[in-house]
Amino acid sequence: MYHKWLFYSSSLILQFKFYKFLSEKEIALFRKEKLTDADMEKVNEDDVKYATHVRENLGYFIAYENLFSTWLAKGNDFDISNVRDALSAFDRNIDDAYKKVFEKIFNTLQTGLSKLGETAQAQTKAVKSLLKLIRKIPMDGKQDYDVLGFIYEYLISMFADNAGKKAGEFYTPHEVSVLMSEIVAEHLKDRKQIKIYDPTSGSGSLWINIGNSVAKFLEGENKIDYYAQELKENTYNLTRMNLVMRGISPANINVRNGDTLEDDWPFFEDTDKDKTYKLIRADAVVSNPPYSQKWDPSDKEFDARYKNYGIAPKSKADYAFLLHDLYHLEDDGIMTIVLPHGVLFRGGDEGKIRENLIEKNNIDTIIGLPSNIFLVQGFLLSLWF
Repeated sequence: MYHKWLFYSSSLILQFKFYKFLSEKEIALFRKEKLTDADMEKVNEDDVKYATHVRENLGYFIAYENLFSTWLAKGNDFDISNVRDALSAFDRNIDDAYKKVFEKIFNTLQTGLSKLGETAQAQTKAVKSLLKLIRKIPMDGKQDYDVLGFIYEYLISMFADNAGKKAGEFYTPHEVSVLMSEIVAEHLKDRKQIKIYDPTSGSGSLWINIGNSVAKFLEGENKIDYYAQELKENTYNLTRMNLVMRGISPANINVRNGDTLEDDWPFFEDTDKDKTYKLIRADAVVSNPPYSQKWDPSDKEFDARYKNYGIAPKSKADYAFLLHDLYHLEDDGIMTIVLPHGVLFRGGDEGKIRENLIEKNNIDTIIGLPSNIFLVQGFLLSLWF
């Protein structure tokens, strides 16, 4: 049971940390507009004009009674119901233009609270401990590393060790991410506007590091459009959290919760699929997909992603992910993907795909990475681009 509690608590820590970030961002807006402490205490949903003003500026609104700092100030009067009420209020106070960024982003937290104890009293005690821990985590922009990703990697590694699970799909180690980022940035350094796509985004840290490296060569702000798809809801939410905490404009965030291999997402807005449907080809496609995952290749022979190369075997989807990435790449773009070394040597259908990739001149370089560099154990990994 320990590893299950660790998994839930690690997810909750990240969600609470994000809620603290949003609360502090709203307080900063209050301060900027010269609101006193007494003024802030009066801010609630009944003040429709001001609540609307906050939503239009931040994309969300949190009443004073629901702020993270207010929870801490309650001391012994804090109760788990304060969190439940706040999360319900958050969902109904999202601006329509920001729905794709914030809607249901705290689902993991809402459903996970009940797993912290069998009674409300036990849950309250557990959450109070988490809040005291979270308030000590730095997130003031002065760190030169990915705080959220670092915390997530540490927590997931603990979970993996105790649960015996493969966790490499969640987070790309910082050193590997930096290597991929510098390769991509060098290729794209003369562009003025860039699209980056990660079809298995996990925590979003790889994607964000790529964007940071590329941004050094761009003039002006908001020149990078981020596209991503992620299968697991809790990690999809983490992708969104990570982007928001990095200060990326919601207008540049295009993310979706879905199965990349079964439900290809060229691009469309879920609210108006017919009018917004279009194929997205990105300047950079980056991914660290689940290694040697089973998949369903049925009826894929005519799929535009695979028909010119071949179909990956159902026992190993590595080449299915690679071909999906390649399909969404601009002709003058660059793609980087992390794969297990077995893709270099396995025969059969994979051998035919590999032959087609070489003949069509799709592979520039393969870099062998040290064993055990990822959280996944027992794999030798290679970086392809």
